[in-house]
Amino acid sequence: MSTYQCKWLLAIAWLLLAASAPASAQQVDGCDTAERRDPPRIIYECANGLVFEAEAAAQFDIQSSGGQPRPEAIRLEGDAVLIEVEPDSGSFQILTPHAIAAVRGTVYVVDVTADMTSVFVVRGQVEVSRLDGSDQVLLSAGDGVEVTDTTPLTVKQWPPEKVDRLLARFAR
Repeated sequence: MSTYQCKWLLAIAWLLLAASAPASAQQVDGCDTAERRDPPRIIYECANGLVFEAEAAAQFDIQSSGGQPRPEAIRLEGDAVLIEVEPDSGSFQILTPHAIAAVRGTVYVVDVTADMTSVFVVRGQVEVSRLDGSDQVLLSAGDGVEVTDTTPLTVKQWPPEKVDRLLARFAR
């Protein structure tokens, strides 16, 4: 193998390693963060068993109150977050323009567009309601619901293709 070929292979290996490694790490609202590039997202590792991944373009605000070891909620205005909450670690909720998704020990995804909030449960259970608390439904693993301003909340088992597309946004 020539020197040129060795340098080329080393460059490719370095690029592959850089694409999968964290781009940077810091702390935000008491959570350690790391960027991932493929696909672009930020991972937040918080105290008491809370980990969430936000798409790079996600529009959200972390809500914490003083003295709490981890955030209590995320206000999500656009794009998606994947949330992992360890069982018996306390409650956590996602607030969107259309819905509230509250959990105790689960893995789920919340995706927000201008017209709709979609919630899908990978593991555990998630309670979803409208912002005013009405139309409350309970989702279990494999269930999803789409919340708009006009349609009733209907729990459905999502087809594998839809689930795969959603989870691929988080390299899963």
